[in-house]
Amino acid sequence: MTEAKEAILLVGGKGTRLRPLTVHTPKPMVPAAGVPFLTHQLARARAAGVEHIVLATSYLAEVFEPHFGDGSSLGLHIEYVTEQEPLGTGGAIRNVAAKLSSGPDEPVLIFNGDILTGLDIRALVTSHNDSGADVSLHLTRVEDPRAFGLVPTDATGRVTAFLEKPQTPEEIVTDQINAGAYIFRRSVIDTIPEGRPVSVERETFPGLLASGAHLQGMVDSTYWLDLGTPQAFVRGSADLVMGRAPSPAVPGRCGDRLVLETATVAADAKLTGGTVVGAGAVIGAGARIDGSTVLAGAAVEAGVVITDSLIGAGARIGSRTVLSGAVIGDGAQVGADNELRDGVRIWCGAVLPDASIRFSSDQ
Repeated sequence: MTEAKEAILLVGGKGTRLRPLTVHTPKPMVPAAGVPFLTHQLARARAAGVEHIVLATSYLAEVFEPHFGDGSSLGLHIEYVTEQEPLGTGGAIRNVAAKLSSGPDEPVLIFNGDILTGLDIRALVTSHNDSGADVSLHLTRVEDPRAFGLVPTDATGRVTAFLEKPQTPEEIVTDQINAGAYIFRRSVIDTIPEGRPVSVERETFPGLLASGAHLQGMVDSTYWLDLGTPQAFVRGSADLVMGRAPSPAVPGRCGDRLVLETATVAADAKLTGGTVVGAGAVIGAGARIDGSTVLAGAAVEAGVVITDSLIGAGARIGSRTVLSGAVIGDGAQVGADNELRDGVRIWCGAVLPDASIRFSSDQ
């Protein structure tokens, strides 16, 4: 069997929907379960037999290489290609093709840098080889597919159409969506136009289908989550900690909490629901934190209650403050006795006085 020894990882997005988390940090480098989210993807690719990964970077590209280097610490050979102008998903794939060494018929794994998935990568490669496809797509089933691209298949799994974000009931012909991981026959990558923006979803795949190419879909409905919003990112991190989402890169045993070395947690503080406390962070007496992420160097003072929220690096949450579904940017200072709920985002470095907000929403 031909294994996929090479992979392209698309990590160029600006992460606009994740702000303020992504003001100083590109989305794949935001910590999930104690390490940059990208670490989980790299580790899962390595576990599936991938040896060489090319990162297609753009936004804040300069932060990736200092962290991962040549990839040897993960047992990988990592190279970096930076887009000067945004090229879209297809353009980004074509832009890094020169770094690949696979032969024309060999499989190349391609995946998006913002998807947390339990996909069996080896099974996708096997399906690709067995079907003789030009491109194989990981498909997953969702209850409400209107926000996604639908990918109907025939009885053999062969893709029959690509339907972008349907709205009417008549348009929703399947619950199968493009889940953001693909196997390309190496030679197909070279057919993508060079030097201009190309969407693999809107141009490359429909074009291949129209030309008679064989596109195969494999439905794998294990864990799948698009980490595009802060709420989804926090949930994904918690699911990694609790073992609901598989990753060989979680730095500790799976359970209700993950406290990194050098963090300080008061003896009577309660951490539940996959909560992560980053390096050097301090959790005060009587604090209750559920399903949340507290990044490095943040301070949570006594009696604070935090649910489904993310506290940025170096931020401070004053005593007795209540946060639910909130995102606090890096270095922000939230005074005592505040109450922030329902998608509130506090920008990096912002200062909220004591008792200044008792309830707010994102309306």
